[in-house]
Amino acid sequence: MSCYIGLDIGGTKLLVAGVDASGREMARVREDTPLALQDGLETLHRMIAEVAQGQPILAIGAAIGGPLDWRHGVVSPVHQPQWRQVPLKALMEARWGCPFFVDVDTNVAALGEYLFGAHRVPRLLYLTLSTGMGGGFLVDGQIYRGLGEDHPEVGHQAVPFRCRYPERIACACGNHDCLEALVSGRGIERIYGVPAERLDEDAWAEVAYNLGQGLRNLATIYLPDVIALGGGVATGRGDRLLATAIAVMREHLRLTPAPQVCLSRLGYDTALRGAVALAMTRGGSAPSADS
Repeated sequence: MSCYIGLDIGGTKLLVAGVDASGREMARVREDTPLALQDGLETLHRMIAEVAQGQPILAIGAAIGGPLDWRHGVVSPVHQPQWRQVPLKALMEARWGCPFFVDVDTNVAALGEYLFGAHRVPRLLYLTLSTGMGGGFLVDGQIYRGLGEDHPEVGHQAVPFRCRYPERIACACGNHDCLEALVSGRGIERIYGVPAERLDEDAWAEVAYNLGQGLRNLATIYLPDVIALGGGVATGRGDRLLATAIAVMREHLRLTPAPQVCLSRLGYDTALRGAVALAMTRGGSAPSADS
């Protein structure tokens, strides 16, 4: 037997899963992310060995925060300050003797939704609403790359927002009208002074309206078949957030069709399952996800 390995490398936690050639999960482990780079790498190696269970590894896929060079596998995740210009692909391939593939976590999550979330549609847009906001867009199962092969930043679009405290809106990128600053967990807490789970109904109405305007923009520009939303803010509020946001999107869409909008079917496993999908597709066991 042999296996594929998926890594979800986050700023606070590491998740590693091993699957067989059909994609069936054999084992998974979770650990806190060490601050030091070398400690983090050693932890990942130990976790990979644990889930591989002594079987040959066909390929490893990884989801991690940007910025990164996906072709050469060099990563500098913004929320892991000691990980700068890390040649992760070279390090992993030297250690494990198999192909290693890495991409921005939201791209990888989109791939997970496509292969394991039953969203096999020609145009799939995945959005995450968590501490921040981001997204990944697949066209015929392949990750869409922008100019210079950069990752499109869907959270940094401007929207005609509603907010009772406009003076508190501030995005990490330096702008003051980004969608991320209005609907992400970090943005919500900055504006309203409480975490998302403690928002009152009027505040949620503003968040949902702003999200709906963002969905309108994305539906108009990308014309996706499906927009799937994951992340703690989206899944925490669930259908109540989506119902209002979809209504706003539909009200303001005039020239393009409305896509299906739904919650992720993979929940908190989206990036991990996506990392497995990345290993399988790029490693040759499933339909290609990128060239």
